[in-house]
Amino acid sequence: MKRNILLNPGPATTTDSVKQALVVPDICPREQEFGDLTQAVLKKVVAVVNGESTHSTVIFAGSGTAGVEAALSSVVPKDGKILLLDNGAYGKRAETIIQAYGISHRTYRIGWGEFPDITEIETILKQDRELTHFAFVHHETTTGMLNPLPELLELCQKYEVDSIVDAMSSYAGLPIDLRELPIDFLISSSNKCIQGMAGTSFVIANREKLAKTETIPARNLYLNLWGNHSYIEKTGQFQFTPPVQIVYALNTALDEFFVETQAGRTARYFKAYETLLEGLEEVGLELLLPKSQHSKLLTAIVEPQSANYNFMEMHDYFYQNDITIYPGKGAKQDTFRIANIGEIDYRDMQLFNQKLLQYFEENNISPV
Repeated sequence: MKRNILLNPGPATTTDSVKQALVVPDICPREQEFGDLTQAVLKKVVAVVNGESTHSTVIFAGSGTAGVEAALSSVVPKDGKILLLDNGAYGKRAETIIQAYGISHRTYRIGWGEFPDITEIETILKQDRELTHFAFVHHETTTGMLNPLPELLELCQKYEVDSIVDAMSSYAGLPIDLRELPIDFLISSSNKCIQGMAGTSFVIANREKLAKTETIPARNLYLNLWGNHSYIEKTGQFQFTPPVQIVYALNTALDEFFVETQAGRTARYFKAYETLLEGLEEVGLELLLPKSQHSKLLTAIVEPQSANYNFMEMHDYFYQNDITIYPGKGAKQDTFRIANIGEIDYRDMQLFNQKLLQYFEENNISPV
């Protein structure tokens, strides 16, 4: 099968075995066999972050945004109030979801590419005692910024607010250990660093905090966290029709993760990142963020001001060479973005570097 190198932040390049897992005999998802598979997947999802003793997985048919909307719409009571961190497109999307449901909220808004100020956030939590929840993105792929997860969780504990962490693009890519990090609701999907196919999202929920949502009047049906959790606990099956083949592929992707190990996957991703930086330095391109703020999973690169530069022309050049690159998304400077997640390694990034240098030289593009 032709292999494409996807350097976008998901869906990511997958292994042939994950692709092949999609090809299974047709099965009714209400059969015990598929129920057993679903239960196995739920246990593996939470095991990735060592949460077996404290957390449960609630899974949905839908993209990552479905999981985010499920958590945000399900866990804040009528008399609750949520603090949102907006320093990128996905923090902003969380605010849009909250506004759609009319949930009381406050937003800590800074520039897309600005690092959160812990002191400013603490001042908000100290002054606004109506706040009951704090939602933020761990890895903000708008810029490739890694928001300060441990420090933000410390504030949640200090001011007794529940944490809702969008770990869409960090789960399975970076070490997250729920035995050490007190995350109440962690959200991700099947198609990024876990290296499955797009089509499912999940909320890994602290069981005690999840149980408290039972008394919150449901704001929706399909995405209600407690409704889906209680149904699957009783029946062992999805509440609504699942994407059957996607679940088979996710099961295979999870098995491959445990073979590679978290340490192995993170090391592979980081080596690809380091290789990328070598190529960008050779060409002379500027990074949007200081390296200390990098997730090492996605890098935002300031676009050249050269008259000969056009992102879509560069995109098409790479696409013709079986490499997909990604445009910027409203950061404080115009950027294009390169991710190094999925089933790729440093050799793929070496090929990207080679093609990047070749493209700049052939088109006489100045890097600044």
